[in-house]
Amino acid sequence: MGCVGEGLTCDETMVSICAKDSMGPYDYQVVSRMVTLAKEQGIGFAVDIYPHYGSDVDAALKAGYDIRHGLIGPGVYASHGYERSHRLGAENTFRLLCAYTEV
Repeated sequence: MGCVGEGLTCDETMVSICAKDSMGPYDYQVVSRMVTLAKEQGIGFAVDIYPHYGSDVDAALKAGYDIRHGLIGPGVYASHGYERSHRLGAENTFRLLCAYTEV
C-alpha cells in the first residue's frame, strides 16, 4: 500500500512509488523506470519517501542479497484503522504493474 497523509504527495486515487524508506533508497533504475512508465501511460502516481516504514524487501537486503528492488502500491488513507482507498488507486497500481512487466 502507498501511504496517504500529511507530508506525502499520494492520494487514494494514485499509485504510490516509494523512492526511499527507513532502510534507505530503492533501486534507482527500478524507481526511474516506474516513473517514466507512469508518465508515458498517463497513470496517476506520486513519488514519496517513507522514513518511518519498511517493506518486505528489507529482510532480503539484510540477508545480503544484491537485488534490484522497488515498492509501489495503491494510496490508502489511515492504514491499521478505518482504511480509505479508491478504485482508481487499485487500477493505477495494476496499470503500472502491467506496463513494468511488459518491458
